[in-house]
Amino acid sequence: MTITNEQILQAITQTLYMVSFSLVIGSLIGIPLGILLAITRKNGVFENNAIFLVLSNVINIVRSLPFIILLVAVVPFTRIIVGTSIGTSAAIVPLIMYISPYIARLVENSLLEVDSGIIEAAEAMGATPLQIIWYFLLPEALGSLILTLTTATIGLIGATAMAGTVGGGGIGDLAISYGYQRFDTLVIVVTVIILIIFVQIIQALGNALAKKARRN
Repeated sequence: MTITNEQILQAITQTLYMVSFSLVIGSLIGIPLGILLAITRKNGVFENNAIFLVLSNVINIVRSLPFIILLVAVVPFTRIIVGTSIGTSAAIVPLIMYISPYIARLVENSLLEVDSGIIEAAEAMGATPLQIIWYFLLPEALGSLILTLTTATIGLIGATAMAGTVGGGGIGDLAISYGYQRFDTLVIVVTVIILIIFVQIIQALGNALAKKARRN
């Protein structure tokens, strides 16, 4: 094999760095956006058609771009933020832009699954919109929200693999540089196995945490 254990470990570390950092920042942006989408839509607890339409359309526009195109389209912005458009840190900028609207839509769907009777009961008790969101909406949707972040994490893993096409580092870069470009099938097989293991672990953990949250 043309790659060493050190290179594999470095690639794994880079992938974990990109996924974790992008997921945290993306969640800080996407979760509030998802909540806004859910509460400002028609019959929401804080109905506001103007806010909903603006947010919904902006999110739809960003989500309509395939990640590989977004990766190239935001190169000037990435250079402003990071100082370069190549490397692991540079890949985080488009990853955040990719995952934030994705999380927002998933969070919106999770919150819309909450039984409307719970919201009506909260309103009947005189709860304010903020109290409804914090004490009723989010706790009831917690299990679904955990699965939402699980799905987002798995999506990020796939996106980091694509980031390798522009020198983003990580498992994807290893597969392209040493597997595809050097026609080394074994390298590609190894990287695919690593990605599968990542996904299986994350999905199993997410399912366990969601199950526990729903029991509580």
